[in-house]
Amino acid sequence: MRRLLPVTDLTYPAAAAADREWTLDELAEAYAYPDTGRSWLRANMVSTLDGAAQHDGRSQGISCPTDMRIFGTLRGLADVVVVGAETVRLEGYRPARAREAFAARRAAAGQGPAPAVAVVSASLDLDFSLPLFVSPLVPTFVITGTAAPSDRVHAAREAGAEVLFAGDGAAVEPARAVAELTDRGLGRLLTEGGPRLLGQFVAAGVLDELCLTVSPLLTAGDAQRIAGGPAVPVPERFSLVSLLEEAGFLFSRYTKIRHEPDAGA
Repeated sequence: MRRLLPVTDLTYPAAAAADREWTLDELAEAYAYPDTGRSWLRANMVSTLDGAAQHDGRSQGISCPTDMRIFGTLRGLADVVVVGAETVRLEGYRPARAREAFAARRAAAGQGPAPAVAVVSASLDLDFSLPLFVSPLVPTFVITGTAAPSDRVHAAREAGAEVLFAGDGAAVEPARAVAELTDRGLGRLLTEGGPRLLGQFVAAGVLDELCLTVSPLLTAGDAQRIAGGPAVPVPERFSLVSLLEEAGFLFSRYTKIRHEPDAGA
């Protein structure tokens, strides 16, 4: 990763601003989860200049090696990766792997060797013979509603997945999904989409942070944006935390602006 330059007021080590490749440890410090005393849901997405989140149905074509390095760092810091069923099918999701570069940091934080993966699906139309379900390093979660087909719930459990119910009907309620994972000690949450799932998190008001890579590409077409679904009644305001650049790619990090109640209210 060359010429990865902070261009906002950051607290990163001065050495990290040099025109050289950042170490994984420097990246981990830059993207560390905030110490808020509660769960924190961060999203990691990539978009072209004209707003496309995919090309030919996948995000890989608009990404770059540095983006993938940050992708790996965010996974290395997370307790759990939350992903939609469609993204699992399109992107060919595999279990998260343990990485030696993050082993000491994870151990010090009381984390397992790799993040769990939690798949959100109302229908449970998933191939439960995939390695994601039958041979993960840590058990995969499947999050669904109580009205999910009972045979698919059984198939998920037979494959070794832990099924969590986060909705009283077929649909999953985003806030309940976050709460179910947090109750299991998985408070550092990372979602990698897809756009439909991210849109649900945004609409529910539970997204705390967005890590967005802006790719210097134009694709036109009718590809999805990074977040889909119904519009929120009032747009939520986020604050820019950091902005990094390499080879025309911008790596931004935004956090939600929270309005704390007045002490005398």
